[in-house]
Amino acid sequence: MNIRRSHLGVAVAAMLLSGCSAVDSVWSSLAGDDSDSGANSQSSSSGGGTVVAIPPSNSELNPQPTLGAGQPATSATDNYAVPPATSGTGNYAAPPPTPGSPTGTLVGAKAASLRGDLQRLQDNINQQNSGLQQVRQSMAQNAASYYGLTGTIRSRLQVGTTQGNPELINQWNQAQGALDRMGDDIARLNSLSNQVAQDNSLAAYILESVKAAYGLQGAVDEDHRQLGLLDSDTNRTKPLIDRLLNAISEDINRQTIYVSNERQNLVTLSLAIKNGDLYGQSLNNRSFGGTTQAAAPQRVAAAVGDRRPLVVIRFDRPNVSYEQALRGAVKRALERRPDAAFDLVAVSPNAGSPAQVAQHTDASKRNAADVVRSLTNMGLAADRISLSATTSASVQSNEVQIYVR
Repeated sequence: MNIRRSHLGVAVAAMLLSGCSAVDSVWSSLAGDDSDSGANSQSSSSGGGTVVAIPPSNSELNPQPTLGAGQPATSATDNYAVPPATSGTGNYAAPPPTPGSPTGTLVGAKAASLRGDLQRLQDNINQQNSGLQQVRQSMAQNAASYYGLTGTIRSRLQVGTTQGNPELINQWNQAQGALDRMGDDIARLNSLSNQVAQDNSLAAYILESVKAAYGLQGAVDEDHRQLGLLDSDTNRTKPLIDRLLNAISEDINRQTIYVSNERQNLVTLSLAIKNGDLYGQSLNNRSFGGTTQAAAPQRVAAAVGDRRPLVVIRFDRPNVSYEQALRGAVKRALERRPDAAFDLVAVSPNAGSPAQVAQHTDASKRNAADVVRSLTNMGLAADRISLSATTSASVQSNEVQIYVR
């Protein structure tokens, strides 16, 4: 050993003394230059050495990526064929159970039977998840149809239409059918809820059976390993059942309240179609009192009598602000007489040419219609309001006089 070490020391010293040429030759052989690739496969003419190929290590042959220091290692049971569903995605598909091999023991046969039960449970969950998505799609389509129909009806009523318009009645019937289909969707959700509740009981049965199988005699280690996998797979499946059941329950509650409210709205909409107006009787269908000068005093006297007007609104300028004063006066009148009704008289001046009188009369009627809308918006029923119109030489501008009846 001493002789060999002395020879090695002499060789190293010779390399250091020879300068960079020896070092360069060493680095060139390690780097494997393309120009020397052919020479490296043969014996070196200077040193007589050969290049020895180093086989790849076990880590290089591993097809799985190497885990870093910050990533925890996972066991074989954590490799799912399907990633578990997350809450809030609306998808509750369960991953399949981990397969197992027969062991020939009673416990192994029990594990295989429970694995079949788990597979059946997960098939049920997948079917119920698919059913839930179909019901949700159906509800969305029916709701869109219902909103489209009722929106069309309301837009027609908003601008005023004839009483009992058959086109609106036909659309109302279609909206009723869409709402009935939404009620059928709720029944389907209730059926799904019952099925998921049964699957929840099946999952509890599998977990109890797995726990009991551990106590059976005649088991081998593989049997207990498969039982452990069954326990993990079932516990991974059970939260999906809970989330699916909660999602169905929320849909049932939300849709039940929605359909119940819309049935009441349909009743109101039916009455509006009958009246031809969304907020009561159509103003276009109201008959004003006559406007001829001869007949006017009699009609006004019949509508007014000897009563003093509750409110007089003079439209002597654009954008007259009268609603606040009108609201206060009507409120005080209703406090004194809760069953009071109101007579609105549209009064216009009769001075000028016949064309000017007719123009004033039309403007006065439009003003009275605006006052009626203000009263109905305040909550006063339309059937407690009557309209009449007349001309008068004692007024200088259009007026709306309101009397308590």
